[in-house]
Amino acid sequence: MLFSYEAIDQNGARQSGTIDAVSRDVAITSLQRRGLSVTAVEEATEEGAGFSVSLKIFDTVATRDIVLLSREISTLFEAQVSALRIFRLLATEADKPLLRTTLTAIADDIQGGLSISKSLEKHPKIFSRFYVNMVRAGEEAGKLDETFVYLADYLDRSYEISSKARNALIYPAFVISTFIVVMILMMTFVIPNISQILIDSGQEIPIYTRAVIGLSNFFVNYGVLLLIALVVGGVFLFRYSRTQMGRLAFDRFVLSIPYIGDLVRKLYLARIADNMSTMLTSGIAVVQAVEITSSVVGSAVYEPILADVAANVKGGGAISATLETHPEVPGIMTAMIRVGEETGEMGAILKTLAKFYNREVSNSVDTLVDLIEPFMIVTLGLGVGILLTSVLVPIYNISSAI
Repeated sequence: MLFSYEAIDQNGARQSGTIDAVSRDVAITSLQRRGLSVTAVEEATEEGAGFSVSLKIFDTVATRDIVLLSREISTLFEAQVSALRIFRLLATEADKPLLRTTLTAIADDIQGGLSISKSLEKHPKIFSRFYVNMVRAGEEAGKLDETFVYLADYLDRSYEISSKARNALIYPAFVISTFIVVMILMMTFVIPNISQILIDSGQEIPIYTRAVIGLSNFFVNYGVLLLIALVVGGVFLFRYSRTQMGRLAFDRFVLSIPYIGDLVRKLYLARIADNMSTMLTSGIAVVQAVEITSSVVGSAVYEPILADVAANVKGGGAISATLETHPEVPGIMTAMIRVGEETGEMGAILKTLAKFYNREVSNSVDTLVDLIEPFMIVTLGLGVGILLTSVLVPIYNISSAI
């Protein structure tokens, strides 16, 4: 429930705004925890509430924001600033309303006696389970400043490699989508008029031109039905992909695509190795590190594999022994982890693996970009060439016969 309030701060300055709380009393208590003297609290009007909800749809916190936030927290901890003051300060400096509200709520919880990790745990949409457990480990070890440095470095690496892979596909997707739209417009508006001229001329129409005309007639006569089918199919696939079975089927399909699947597989392996390395270095137990990695890896293929590893490790088994039973995990990774188990240097071995796979992903993305451009040029050239040939050749024959 949204409440609007008016209050006076400790310096005597008047403040006004809105606060989200389950009741009016809770809203007043939250404001008082901020050091405000409340003068008025009223439930916000429906118009204001509706407008606020509509804005929240567009209010998100990106990975880059969390990276910067982690670095700022680490710097302030190193400067011996208290946790409460840190989150109060960062809340006032935050640009995004959602992040500002979240940091304010965390500061209120810390002031109320909760630990930082417990306060962060209340906001799973912003702070992942991995993030919360890293902070909890830092609290237990008394090394929160180092923990937030680890988190910032890890999130920075993860963001960089994921964004590079994603951005590499934006340009080809845009070009191909534009080409498809242009071809559809040609088939539905241009070709029908030209085909009528060719038919009325009485000349023999080449087979490739008849094929283009037939495709054009299909789009003209059944284009609406095709669009409806695509929309219905898209909605069905989207809803299916939200189910566990659908996620698994989709992820397996992506991994089976030549070259793209290998790139995605390396991306997941890099994430697994980097996650576990960061947590083990921070003092988190092996079983807990594997369980948390399973929940944040983001792949329906590797989630059950890591869950199986965690279950076997709890029973006294080795990580490498379980991984080698799954063909989705390459032999080199299993062998390296076995070496880490035997030498007691699991964290260092996983860090080496993470660097290796991150480098492999970066190289694969660069190679993919180099291959996509000539492939697109050839494909678009063939498409345009076939369309022009099917139109210009009959027109040339007609003009020659006159």
